[in-house]
Amino acid sequence: MTEREAVAHLLRRATFGPTADEVDAAERAGFGATLDRLLTPDGPDRGAAATPAPAFGPDPAAALGKDAGREQRQQANRERRAQVTALTAWWLARMVAAEHQCDEKLLFFWHGHWATGAQKVRSAALMQRQLQTLRRLGRGPLVPLVDAMVRDPALILWLDGQQNTRRAPNENLARELMELFTLGIGGGYGEVDVKEGARALTGWTVDRGTGTARFVARRHDPGPKVILGRRAAFDAASFAALLAGRPEAARFVAGRLWFRYAGAQVPAPTDLAGPDTVGTLRRIFTAPAFAQTRDTLVKQPVEWLVGAARQLGVRPAALSEAGRRRLLSGLNALDQVPLRPPSVGGWPAGTAWLTTSSLQARLRLADQLAGAADAAVLDRLAAAPPAGRPEALARLLVVDRWSDRTRAALAPLAGEPRRLLVAALVSPEYAVS
Repeated sequence: MTEREAVAHLLRRATFGPTADEVDAAERAGFGATLDRLLTPDGPDRGAAATPAPAFGPDPAAALGKDAGREQRQQANRERRAQVTALTAWWLARMVAAEHQCDEKLLFFWHGHWATGAQKVRSAALMQRQLQTLRRLGRGPLVPLVDAMVRDPALILWLDGQQNTRRAPNENLARELMELFTLGIGGGYGEVDVKEGARALTGWTVDRGTGTARFVARRHDPGPKVILGRRAAFDAASFAALLAGRPEAARFVAGRLWFRYAGAQVPAPTDLAGPDTVGTLRRIFTAPAFAQTRDTLVKQPVEWLVGAARQLGVRPAALSEAGRRRLLSGLNALDQVPLRPPSVGGWPAGTAWLTTSSLQARLRLADQLAGAADAAVLDRLAAAPPAGRPEALARLLVVDRWSDRTRAALAPLAGEPRRLLVAALVSPEYAVS
């Protein structure tokens, strides 16, 4: 693999999708310096600062009294949905605009890992707060992150934690905390550990009026519990520390990072877990096996869309409201909308994204992106001689090479830059990184 191919592979995986100029700069800097810049960026993120987060007031439904009528409740629910749509559109715009791309993609990883859905939480403010928590703690060690998440209001609502009381323990949050978030299936725990963990998490409720999680002592079971062979009067904090401090948790999360950043085709090395998430990412990107994962990872729809928008100079924040809605509708047709995971298990991976119906949806969305492409991008493509436009397009989209079959499909479209872009965006070479 040449130096350019190595840095292009790194940037395709560590970011949502590099531009040709970013690959040029990375090639000049070299792999090591590029990795350092990605993992420890300098200065503020000017792109993110240019897309300020929306501000949400109190929950529209929480302010209603018991005597509120049907129309008032329907209006409150419409306001809730509109706020969630606004938050989703904002985050999509930030994904495209962010200069600290590795941080933004890491946030998307954590969102899929701690998969929480607005369809049940029904609060943009709580979903926004969860994103802030993941952004603030997601680069560091696991213990503070797990400690914050077991008391995250959105996660508590999503997994019925507010129904977990000493009289009627609810096991949902404890079970998923072990199985999906920290230890993984086969992580050395059993049903008794889940039941005891549920007792440790009792007492937490969510105040929708203030948007905060609140501990109610009378709902908590203060008695001793035996979890993973240890006996103590565990509560949420000590239970989180117990799980996150286990070596099984470090290995499991490192494996999930490998799965999302490197794929499932090449086995993960056994020594990936670093002292914190950034350290683990460094081990992933510098592992000899990482280079072998090129052209094996199917892009998730959000990754595909955001990468294409960055490369074509499309800025969702600058689009009309109708244009932003069409982007979200396109992601909905592709079955991946941020803040709306299908289940607590998150989104699928691999060839699950490559179906006949998804190809039709991708074509429509690719046409929308090509239509919104920056004029300078189309001008550069049109400036290349027709016979050289497939190569110019490969450089623009950071595709290492076209297959003979794809090249044959692109060649007849060389005189129509927009159609050429659409065809390239739905090509196998672009769908897989």
